[in-house]
Amino acid sequence: MTGPAGDLPGGRPRCALTIAGSDSGGGAGIQADLKTFAALGVYGASAITAVTAQNTVAVTRVEEISPAMVTAQIDAVLDDIGADAIKTGMLGSAAIVGAVADALARRAPPCLVVDPVMVSKSGAALLRDEAVELLVRRLLPLALVVTPNLPEAARLTGLPVATMDERRAAARAIAATGPRFVVVKGGHAPGDEVIDLVYDGREFEEVRGPRIDTRSTHGTGCTFSAAIAAQLALGLEPQAAIRAARDYLTEALRAARAMGRGVGPVEHFPGRRPWWC
Repeated sequence: MTGPAGDLPGGRPRCALTIAGSDSGGGAGIQADLKTFAALGVYGASAITAVTAQNTVAVTRVEEISPAMVTAQIDAVLDDIGADAIKTGMLGSAAIVGAVADALARRAPPCLVVDPVMVSKSGAALLRDEAVELLVRRLLPLALVVTPNLPEAARLTGLPVATMDERRAAARAIAATGPRFVVVKGGHAPGDEVIDLVYDGREFEEVRGPRIDTRSTHGTGCTFSAAIAAQLALGLEPQAAIRAARDYLTEALRAARAMGRGVGPVEHFPGRRPWWC
């Protein structure tokens, strides 16, 4: 499931940077991203945008990091370690969206994956209303890949997404804002098969897979976007990275075991369980 691994000239390992919120339960956000990077053989660095108190049942408190500190984290990583791919997750406020967009615009990263995280699995709002327009206007134009689920695609565009034709229209609308590839994820749609719709600005591809019967789906969006970033860091082309990420997520869902009283996390190390399992 890994791409063409190998160190870069000078011996530096492939590296991915995640810019997202911290999940105290370990199933989503920064924690899910770093586990995914490690599972796929990529060194992970992070810039934390918010600290959340959450578990498998609820998000009970959120404290955002100052925009200046978010910028400082991004600059500290990129000035020294560097990143072969970058992903964003929970950004929270318009001020943080603006700070991240400013920092990344200065760097012009070739491999930016934007996961427009808006609501937690337990239903907590993670992106303020005033930040959505700024994300569309400032951050999406910098993205190579953007990965909205169905509710996020509807909120980004104001369009319905109930049918495949409606999802294609939403994908076109999102692509018009600047990202090179749009993945409208189909996990929220009913049915035994999950269909992710990939749009490259010209053609559509339907990436299909079985719906895994599990309650452990916390962090699926973070894990999927992090896996895309990891595969891009390893050198895969975007569409191949998207397919490989989907395969990894399917195995992470298959291997997941119940944890907590609510929606548990996926298994980020399928096939080779870490010491705590």
